[in-house]
Amino acid sequence: MMDWTDRHCRFFLRGFSSNTMLYTEMIHANAIIHGDRERLLGHHPEEHPLALQLGGSDPAALAAAARIGVDLGYDEINLNCGCPSDKVQQGEFGACLMNEPGRVADCVSAMRAAVAVPVTVKMRIGTVDGYAPDRGEAMRGFDERDFEKLRDFIAQLAVSGCDEMIVHARKAVLGRFSPKDNREVPPLRYDIVARVRAEFPDLRFALNGGLRSLPQVRDALSIAQGAMLGREAYHRPQFLVELAREILGEAPHDAAALLERITAYAAAQQANGVRLSAVTRHLLGWFTGEPGSREFRRTLSEGAREPAATANLIWQAAQPVLQLQQATHPPHKQPSTG
Repeated sequence: MMDWTDRHCRFFLRGFSSNTMLYTEMIHANAIIHGDRERLLGHHPEEHPLALQLGGSDPAALAAAARIGVDLGYDEINLNCGCPSDKVQQGEFGACLMNEPGRVADCVSAMRAAVAVPVTVKMRIGTVDGYAPDRGEAMRGFDERDFEKLRDFIAQLAVSGCDEMIVHARKAVLGRFSPKDNREVPPLRYDIVARVRAEFPDLRFALNGGLRSLPQVRDALSIAQGAMLGREAYHRPQFLVELAREILGEAPHDAAALLERITAYAAAQQANGVRLSAVTRHLLGWFTGEPGSREFRRTLSEGAREPAATANLIWQAAQPVLQLQQATHPPHKQPSTG
């Protein structure tokens, strides 16, 4: 979710569920050590519980970045071993690390020694050489050699002290495939996650990949102890409300209260020099599937580009939707944002 789950996105999504763990976009350890930490790691107190997702393959650098993240208040450190993009592979991190279990174990061990919060790993069920002649067959199949390789990877993670394996239940095709292809073309194999969990009953697993409905998430939680959503939650944040209510037992949210919350936040960000569109770009999927959602998106996306636009644009864009949702209620008072 690079370039997606930034601080503004996470603040917005937190309003839909109080207890869901939120993850940063993947940030390379060296960027944290040498770069602008406030820009990279700054976050609002309301974002917690919050995990810092790291990229990298050097144990010392990852340990240093993990310490920095914990010092800044992050509740979990996550190592990405699942991203298949060419750029990530060239940097020798992401999904290509699935082929180096010993190196990943060393990275996890170093981070566990450096911080007291949980250290987790985001991974795939295996990798495929995208340039191999038999790549299609390798991508679609999963034989005993594949399972032995996955089992060895997890076994080494377990010894290193990894607290949770978050498994995207697809193979990663390294080379030729775009990130989008890698999310959609390799078949989902939830059965492999179930099998590996049975092999390691004392370890904690979370299932990721293709979860788009409440029944699917319930099924995932029958396979693993946790479930991770990515783009579905981003494009349809109302889904988080359903999950929070039905699985976490949270009280239903109030749309008007969420609107006041994000409008006040956007106004504060504008006052600090942040472009309005940096916040509003994450709101476009808010009312997906509801009457008035298309007009909401149009008003917000076009209006946020205007130089004189203020945070009240969010309120204005949402009013037709709220009026359709709550036709029997009186209109809500517009919040003051200065």
